[in-house]
Amino acid sequence: MSKTIQSIRGMHDVLPELTPVWQHVESTLARVAAMYGYSEIRTPIVEETALFQRSIGEVTDIVEKEMYSFDDRNGASLSLRPEGTASCVRACLQHGLIHNQQRKLWYCGPMFRHERPQKGRYRQFHQFGVEAFGIASPALDAELIMMVARIWRELGLHDIHLEINTLGSTEARLAHRAVLIEYLESHVDKLDEDARRRMYSNPLRVLDSKNPDMQSLIEAAPKLADYLDETSQCEFQQVQDLLKAAGISYRVNPRLVRGLDYYNKTVFEWVTTRLGAQGTVCAGGRYDTLVDQLGGRATPAAGFAIGLERLVALIEEAHGVQRSPDADLYILAMGSHAEAEALVMAEQLRDAFPGLRIMSNLGGGSLKAQFKRADRSGARYALILGEDELQRGVVGIKALRHDEEQQEITRASLVDLLRQKLQA
Repeated sequence: MSKTIQSIRGMHDVLPELTPVWQHVESTLARVAAMYGYSEIRTPIVEETALFQRSIGEVTDIVEKEMYSFDDRNGASLSLRPEGTASCVRACLQHGLIHNQQRKLWYCGPMFRHERPQKGRYRQFHQFGVEAFGIASPALDAELIMMVARIWRELGLHDIHLEINTLGSTEARLAHRAVLIEYLESHVDKLDEDARRRMYSNPLRVLDSKNPDMQSLIEAAPKLADYLDETSQCEFQQVQDLLKAAGISYRVNPRLVRGLDYYNKTVFEWVTTRLGAQGTVCAGGRYDTLVDQLGGRATPAAGFAIGLERLVALIEEAHGVQRSPDADLYILAMGSHAEAEALVMAEQLRDAFPGLRIMSNLGGGSLKAQFKRADRSGARYALILGEDELQRGVVGIKALRHDEEQQEITRASLVDLLRQKLQA
């Protein structure tokens, strides 16, 4: 016998026991996004590789090591999207969505990175993201953070903490970059391989290293905060004042730089200690130069993304997973005529009770076996239909989740009786 095919490493099935949690999370995110005036956009999973090289940065880990890239039959280099912002900007430019106008968009779907799989980090993972264009005010940065705080409240999650920082303007970052490179050059013998590789191409990312042997060196490095222009300082202070006014606690983390090249000014992360090493649940910030990088007119923009696998894991840890019933009503049918009539009756009940989950027993079986299936379905009531009930024009009804005497009801009165019982 040939070996059964397994899922690809780092790419997981979401089984029926867990899909209700995913559906709850996704519907909550969509509802909260709508509360803030965001509309959904759906972009392709596959894009030109150049899109991510130009947006994320050619010397980032994502582009250098983690993208799933391939040449199509015409020789064009394509990639599975590793994140959602670049695709969103591309779509906006292609369809003229942000020219001389404000636009708020949200998306949700799978992303792909060839990373080492571990808890909370997968090669196919799912993100919910929002992107806002055409708004330069720091009030947008604060509103995005408030929006995430509301998501945590709606989902009943706690112990997720906010860290914020500012990367300043392009000019401030260039000034800091020069002195930082000089500092790293003077300590090159203490840098690990990654830091040496990034020293000239993306020196700010060196400060985000988790290598314990480099922490004292990083702590002594020139601080970006010392090179911020007055405008960047004032805008960052405005964000903090707005968060305080909203009652949102935070910590300023000067080492928070984000892993994508397009960020500037305010950046933020929501982190937790409940997921081990993969503690970042949500991350985002401002990216005022990305639209210009991708060929559009300079447009202020900001957004965030939430990792859904990590969010679902938090909900499992906090609330557990309650198995949802497969049915509200289960129709038992004894005999071929009853089985055919049960299908008709099920359709009539679906018309009368939109959204009610109704299962008909298909494939026969003894009454005892059918009752076992009904019980496993989680249904509140079983409806019993046999040849005798068909002849007399009645249906048996039995409660499965509480003590109640089994009774018979005429087919004409069934809907009214069920309405009473299901509302009780």
